[in-house]
Amino acid sequence: MIEIKENALFIADSHYPHHGDAFLELLKKLDSREMEMSQLFLMGDNFDLLFGYNDYIQTFASEAIVLLQSLSKTLEIHYFEGNHDFCLKTLFPDIHVYPREVQPVMFVLGEKKVGISHGDRYATGFGYNLYSKILRSKMTLRLLKPWEHTIIDHQMKALSQKKICRKFTGFEKRVEKIMHSYSEVDLVIEGHYHQAKVIGNYISLPSLACQNQVAVVKNGKIVFIGISALY
Repeated sequence: MIEIKENALFIADSHYPHHGDAFLELLKKLDSREMEMSQLFLMGDNFDLLFGYNDYIQTFASEAIVLLQSLSKTLEIHYFEGNHDFCLKTLFPDIHVYPREVQPVMFVLGEKKVGISHGDRYATGFGYNLYSKILRSKMTLRLLKPWEHTIIDHQMKALSQKKICRKFTGFEKRVEKIMHSYSEVDLVIEGHYHQAKVIGNYISLPSLACQNQVAVVKNGKIVFIGISALY
C-alpha cells in the first residue's frame, strides 16, 4: 500500500471553472514552487465537467489541464475520479488515476490503514450505479461525439447555474451506511458531499468550491485548512 506522506495536500470538489479560480491558483502555486507539498490527492469533481476521449470539453479548462500535466512530471499525484470528471487516464498519463470501479483505494497513514474514495461509490441506488457505468463508458462517449458541442454546451450552462453548496440533512445516517461497506480500515477519506466534517473514523473533506478549504497532513493527522493559510 502507498504511504500518505506528511504535508500531503487533498483537494476535493473544486468544480472548476464555474465555482471560482481557487483550484487554478493552487495549481499555479504548486507549479511555480511557491507552495511545495509532498503529494497531491485530487479527490474528484475538481473539474465541473471533464472526461477523456473528447477534445472539445478540454477547451473549458485547458490551462488547469496543462498545469496538471506539467506538475505530474515532478509531483506524485493521485486522482480519484468523481461523477463530474472521469475517463481521465489518457489525459493524465503520469498521474495515478483511480476510476470509480476500483475505488476505494487503500493507503497507509502512519500505522493506520486508510480507505480513500471520491464518495459516490457506496450508499447509492441501482439506478445511479447503472447511470454511472454507462456514462463512464468509452463507447458511450464515442457514440455521443457527433453531438458533442450541443450536449456539452447545454451541460456546461446548466452546471454554471447549479447550486452545489448546502448542508446534508441526516448526513450521519448516510455515513453509517457508507461505513458498512468499508472493512478492516482505520480511517475513511471521501469527498463528494461538500460537508467538511469528521464523524468518528470518517472524514468528509471540505469542498474547495463551498468551504474554500483543503486538507493537509500535519503531524500525521488530516486537518482542514483555509487556502489563504497555505501561502
